[in-house]
Amino acid sequence: MSIVSLPAHFDGRRICLDEPFNMEMDTKLIVTILPNLLTQKIDNEYEDWLFLSGQRLKGAYGENEPEYSSDLLKEVNPDYEAR
Repeated sequence: MSIVSLPAHFDGRRICLDEPFNMEMDTKLIVTILPNLLTQKIDNEYEDWLFLSGQRLKGAYGENEPEYSSDLLKEVNPDYEAR
């Protein structure tokens, strides 16, 4: 079996895998404890990326964005279903 990293958490009594994973009895494991600051930093970074993405989308599709008609299409996609 190759080395695999699996997300897990401690429920106050035992270590629980966050996703199902089949392993044999007596499989050797290494447990790494992540400090809450690290997970908080990851969450904050994710939120920052979401905010930045939202700001870029607002800039790309502003309130004064003109409506483009289908007459401007150079080539029509035959697989596209108009909604």
